[in-house]
Amino acid sequence: MRRHKSTSSSNMKKYIKSPEQKESNKYTENNPKENEIYNLNDDDFKTAIIKILTELRENSDRQLNEFRSYVTKEFDTIKKNQTEILEMKNTIEEIKKNLDALNSRADNMEERISNLEDGNIELLQAEEEREARLKRSEETLRELSDTIRRCNVRIIGIPEGEEKEKGAENLFKEIMAENFPNLVREMDLQVTEANRSPNFINARRPTPRHIVVKLAKVNDKEKILRTARQKKLTYKGTPIRLSADLSAETLQARREWNDIFKNLKDKNLQPRILYPAKISFKYDGEIKTFPDKQKLREFIATKPLLQEMLRKTLIPEKSKKGKGLQNQE
Repeated sequence: MRRHKSTSSSNMKKYIKSPEQKESNKYTENNPKENEIYNLNDDDFKTAIIKILTELRENSDRQLNEFRSYVTKEFDTIKKNQTEILEMKNTIEEIKKNLDALNSRADNMEERISNLEDGNIELLQAEEEREARLKRSEETLRELSDTIRRCNVRIIGIPEGEEKEKGAENLFKEIMAENFPNLVREMDLQVTEANRSPNFINARRPTPRHIVVKLAKVNDKEKILRTARQKKLTYKGTPIRLSADLSAETLQARREWNDIFKNLKDKNLQPRILYPAKISFKYDGEIKTFPDKQKLREFIATKPLLQEMLRKTLIPEKSKKGKGLQNQE
């Protein structure tokens, strides 16, 4: 019996002692208490083994509890992270919704801006059309006014009151007899109306009012004015002038040609102002006619001599405005 116990103890000692299967000899050397176990009798040995096993179990339980605690903490952390991730996801979804709303508002704003731009373009086009219609209406009104006046002749320079005794019509006939005796004999001169214009006297105006004579025929007016351009006219020795009776707008349009007319005349290009406000002159053996300054600019663009001649008098309107602003500054 003792021999069996000895063999059993020997086998247990051998199992505990196996360094290759469990731990190195270094570990046993570092634990002298365990080395003492080998020298114990069987009862003490069993007690020591039970104690060791108990300690191992307690350590295992403690480590298991620590591991459980660690896993629980980690799980709580994961759950917390999941909650934060969920909150972040909700926040991202909310931001996305806000961005979608902002994009929608931006699209609406762009559409409204586009509509406003289209509306502005339409307004500008409507304004341009209105201005064009107004300009056409003004031109039509000017042409109508000039048409009504086409048979009229203006007498300039007759002192006020000269027509009171004999009347404006007889005064005109005296002027014709004094200055155009041959022309009077050739034509059957018929006057339909003659009076001062305007009807009232302006005390601030130093010169006498014009006398407007309305003839029955346009051709008679043209002959008289054509002949009047070739000589100096007088009335009782006082210098006078005859001119066509034109609307204020046409007269202003004609005045705008004055500087250009003078330059062309100085260069002997035989300029003329045609009805209603065109300019014509002789260039390279041909008569050139222009209704406005823009057409004249386009013509002289390839004519260096004319460019130099009219350089100062044919400045584009924009350049004039720019220079005017600079002078004001």
